[in-house]
Parts: sequence; C-alpha cells; structure tokens
Amino acid sequence: MIFHPEFLHDDLPLQEYPRPQFRRDSYLPLNGRWEYAFTATATPPAHFNGEIIVPYSPESKLSGVCRQLGPEEFLHYRRHFTLPKGFFRGRVLLNIGACDQVCTVFLNGKKAGEHAGGYLPFSIDLTAALCDGENELHIVVQDDASSPIYGRGKQRYRNGGIWYTAVSGIWQSVWLESVPNAYLYDLTLLPDCAAERLYVSCRATGEGNVTYTVCDGDRVLSSASAPAGERTALDTSACSPWTPGRPELYRLVISFGEDRAESYFGMRSYACTQAGGRHYFALNGKAYFQNGLLDQGYWGDGIYTPRSNRNMYDCLCRVKALGFNMLRKHIKIEPLLWYYYCDILGILVWQDMINGGAQYSPFRLAACPFFDLHLNDKNYKSMGRGDARSRKQYLREAEETVRLLSPCVSVCLWTPFNEAWGQFDAIKVCEWIKSLDPSRPVDHASGWQDMGGGDVYSRHVYFRKVRLKNDGRRLLALTEFGGYTYSPAARGRSFGYRTFRSASAYARAVCALYRRQLVQNIAKAGLCAVVYTQLSDVEEERNGIFTRDMQPKIADEIWRTLNGELFAAFAAHIAENDR
Repeated sequence: MIFHPEFLHDDLPLQEYPRPQFRRDSYLPLNGRWEYAFTATATPPAHFNGEIIVPYSPESKLSGVCRQLGPEEFLHYRRHFTLPKGFFRGRVLLNIGACDQVCTVFLNGKKAGEHAGGYLPFSIDLTAALCDGENELHIVVQDDASSPIYGRGKQRYRNGGIWYTAVSGIWQSVWLESVPNAYLYDLTLLPDCAAERLYVSCRATGEGNVTYTVCDGDRVLSSASAPAGERTALDTSACSPWTPGRPELYRLVISFGEDRAESYFGMRSYACTQAGGRHYFALNGKAYFQNGLLDQGYWGDGIYTPRSNRNMYDCLCRVKALGFNMLRKHIKIEPLLWYYYCDILGILVWQDMINGGAQYSPFRLAACPFFDLHLNDKNYKSMGRGDARSRKQYLREAEETVRLLSPCVSVCLWTPFNEAWGQFDAIKVCEWIKSLDPSRPVDHASGWQDMGGGDVYSRHVYFRKVRLKNDGRRLLALTEFGGYTYSPAARGRSFGYRTFRSASAYARAVCALYRRQLVQNIAKAGLCAVVYTQLSDVEEERNGIFTRDMQPKIADEIWRTLNGELFAAFAAHIAENDR
C-alpha cells in the first residue's frame, strides 16, 4: 500500500496531525496565537508583551516577535482552552514536539510537569489540574545556546559561517489528546525480512493484552496479541519489501482496552555486506549505493520550523525528483511528519545525534579540514566534555533519539558524533547505540577524529581532490564533500568551500567533481555512499544546490544525469565483483 500525505487548508499553522507513527483520533491542536512575555524571573508576569505564533521560535519572522531570548531571561507563553464536548475520555495529555531548552508547564496555576532538552518530544498529563470550562495553560522557558550541558546543534548567538541563528522556546507542534485511564505508549517495531515477521511491543499504563493488526488498506493481513510491554511477532508474508524505488507501507492498528492507536511499517533491512573483499551498505540483503545531500533543517523565515508542512513535503519531493535516494539529517531532529514523508516518498535518512559540550577549539575547527588530527577522545576536557553532566545529558538525548526514530522506516544509520564536536568515548558510545538498536549501521565519528570503530570509514573532503583509501574493515563513505557556492542574488557575507561567479562555471565544476573524482573512487576504492554539502543555502552558508527559498541553481536534469552515472558506476562495480 502506497501512503499519501494529507494537508489541511486552515489559517492556523501546521494543523496536520503531528505524529503519524502513533496516531490517535483524539486531537486538539494548540498551534496558533499565544500571549508571550520576556522577563527576568519565572514568576508569571502581570502583563504580556503581545502575541506569538506557535510553534515558531520568537527569534523567527514567522513568530511575529523577532527577538532573541537571552540566557538569563525567561520566556512565558500563555493561552486558554476549553475542551470540546465529548473530548474527555479519562485523561488529557499535553504533547509538545520540541521546546528549546528547559520548560515548566503550569495549568490553572498548578505545576503539571517539566522537561529538559531542546530537540525531543514530550507529553505531560494535565488531568489533575483540569477544570470545567476555560483552562489557562502557562509555559515558562529558559534557554542557553552556549550551555555545555544540553545539545545545541548548530545554534550560536553570534551566527556566521557554518553556525546559525540560535532558537528558543516552542518550535514544534503543540496539541492535546484525551486517552482512557489505561492507555498505550512507547511502540517498538522490528521488521525481520528473512523470517517474514514484524516484531512489535507496546507498553501501557495498565495490565492486559495488546492486540496488533496488520492491514493493507482496509484488508486484514494478520493479527496477534501479547501482554502489554511484551514482544510478539506478526506474519508479514503477504507484505512487499520497502525500497526507495517502491516505498511500500502497511497499516498497524494497536488496541488495548478502550485505547486504540494506529501506526505503519515497511519491511526492509539495513546491514553491511561484502563483495570482492570490500564492505558495502546492504538494503534488503543486497549491496546498495546511497547518494544523498547534507540537510541542515533550516527553513528561512521559520528558522527551525517550516512555514507549512506542505513546504516540508515539497522540499523532499524536489530531492527525490533529482535522483537522490538519501538525506543526512545534520545535527537536528525534525518533526515526526518529516520522517513520515521520507518513509512514504522513499528517501533514506542518516540521523545525526545532537552535538553539545563546551565551546569548540577554533584551531581544531580550522585545522581539521587540512590535517587528519587524531586526538584522544577519552580526554574529556580537551574534547569539551569535561562536565560529567554534559556526557550524561548527551547519552540521555541519544537514547531518546533512538527510541523515538527507530519505528521510522527510512532511518537507516546513526551518527553519534560529527567532526569531533563534543565527541567522547566514540567507540564505547557506538557499541552502546548498537546495543540499543542492532538493526542499523553506525557511523561512529563522521569526518575527522576517526577512532577506528563502527561500520563506516567516514571521510569529509573539502578544499582538495577526492582521493580515498579503503581500510578493508569498514564500508567507505564520503559523508561530506563539495560545498560549492554560487549565489548571484545574495548580499552580504557569504561562506562556502569554493565560489563561482556564474551558473555555467558552477555547473561545470559540479559535473567535473562527480565525473572525475567520485566515479573513479567507486571502482578504485570501493566508495559506496556520498553526501554532498548541501541541500539548500542557510544564512551566510550559501553552498546549497537550492537557494534559501528552494530555487535551483542549475538545471534539474544535470543532477539527474550525474546521480544516474553514480548509480550506474556502482552497479557495474558490484557486477564485476560478482563474476
């Protein structure tokens, strides 16, 4: 069954259901106009500054505020809601897709809960503080984008070059749902293509059996039951495999007492395989070339948040139409709808964990692109991880990231660390992530600072020709390269790795890069994955294949041709090894 997205025509922002991986019929969106105030304390303000459009961060134009939250300030949100008739089923949960960085939730003046960390969703039970009629919801946020404790991605107060505007506060959808007193949560899915089984489990707040039903549209294919929290197997022999070329998905209905939720899955496997003494990515047991773009996840006037979910979907459609089959989601976790769109379109996702730690050494950032520096990542202080709280927070956020995104069909690889930013104990962390999720390869240290572990020999190449060597133990991937800049309409400072003044010169350089450097590394070195920098321009960094507003810099047909040549070269290389 091929899934298709649904888009609502509504004046309120981002109204589509935000969590298709675990969907309930109970849904009351709270995106839209809230009151806001910046203050020096957490005490509720006597007066609010005005209105903010949620879920856009106050730093963005789309929020209507355009003001930076300082590290010593508090950001207050307030709005009122009344539950619709028939909505209440026993408990009411507040869901927030992401709020940067530390927030406390009050309902009708009573503290309902709190959360720390700026990239992951969370739910808070509001039931005890609910009242009949109108309710007042008050959220207090603090954010320090320079904190060594929490993950911060590429945020920086003084943006420039590869570092971008810091965001704060709510930047993903907010909604209410009502559930029975005993309800479902924490769904896990593990496809086993060889056995034609889907292993599933779902936890619940009460005891009893959970029933799982696999459907192709409305047609039931199989069903099974097990006690809440215990794993069971579903027969998927009637299910076709999921591939980027044919992204087949199937419905999964989950029932527990009075609670019911829906999810979906695809039958696919990700692994490493060998041919001719070299290692390659394998999709569904066969060597598979992965060809993608570095995707920073910045959305112009919304900064971290797209203007609409349709914009997000259309962007992915553009990527697919150019012949790319993968995106490396770089140092950011997107809304769950983004992963759903990748699942239904057939775009593989490499997921980076969120970097953090103390300020990075300017020397290391400048020298590493030219010199392959190997530092001791057990020296926590020199790596920016001297504070034990920082390491603990990283591991907590990484574990939650794996738990959150494991059900996403398209997510095929984890990257714990990038270019030594806050890196520590990379081999140990890699093995720990593999224990959490044995079903996906891990690139333990993307770029430089390779510690010799993981599944990927991961290289970043800028400023020089792409000449790669295979270490004979891991698959060889060029996980960042290119970064060519052409931006005739842009003003002000511009950052990139090689600048061109005309579209024709830019196009010739890109073609030469792919044809004279990448293709030969497929046969000579066993290159099996590439990630071009990058999808679109972001602030001063103008090395995207699209402009900030997703306008192409060269003809689409050039990219389709180049990508086709890469896939053909890899197919020929694998066929030669199979002789």
